[in-house]
Amino acid sequence: MTFEPIRKSITVACSREHAFKVYTEGFDSWWPREHHLGEGALAEAVLEPREGGRWYERLVDGSECDWGRVLAWQPPGRVVLSWHIDGDWKIDPDPAHASEIEVLFTEESPGTTKVEIEHRAFERHGATAQKVYDGVNTEGGWNGLLKIFAAKAAA
Repeated sequence: MTFEPIRKSITVACSREHAFKVYTEGFDSWWPREHHLGEGALAEAVLEPREGGRWYERLVDGSECDWGRVLAWQPPGRVVLSWHIDGDWKIDPDPAHASEIEVLFTEESPGTTKVEIEHRAFERHGATAQKVYDGVNTEGGWNGLLKIFAAKAAA
């Protein structure tokens, strides 16, 4: 079964450079505390600013859980991440089983940036692909996350 990519976008009242920096280096500043996989409380959500870097959670007990890898790092216009979280909200470290998230930052006018997310290749998640697709295609998924990010970037 093949899935159409999920595409979401939002316009943010800031420069492209600022939007990229808040999305990536400031990832922890806008990522919701309740969006994590570990048993304990989320201490930090991290997106390492380089190709090959990790994006992961660190819990208050110091344990870490990788969500995926940075596949492309092209500031201030583009970042691509692998998504190693299956439909049961468990980590599958096999890169062949990971979907991809591409985030584009396009200046629409001075001080205004369009941020577009495309989450694709859900079929790589195998039997849990539909659950991943449904989970991220909700108000609590990419729709809501973009709104939280936009509010932080515009602040």
